[in-house]
Amino acid sequence: MNQYFILGIYILVINLLGFLAMKLDKELAIKHKWRISEKALFSFALFLGAIGIWAGMYTFRHKTKHTTFVILIPVCFILNIICVYLIITKLFPIL
Repeated sequence: MNQYFILGIYILVINLLGFLAMKLDKELAIKHKWRISEKALFSFALFLGAIGIWAGMYTFRHKTKHTTFVILIPVCFILNIICVYLIITKLFPIL
């Protein structure tokens, strides 16, 4: 199986999980129940899932008043782009 395909599937899955984590956390917040930690949400963003977290923030209007999320999630997104670029160019040079 092609490494680019595996990387693409990983990015798709981690972003979907991040998006769904934001949805679940919002639902739990509304019900005043146990919540997903901010550390876990930032972990999704750091492991190439920033776009899913970012999309979840604005789709569900969740954590949009938290300065740390408003600033750090876009920063994580930029870092994700840099990481993917480095992975593709350094680890998977032209195959």
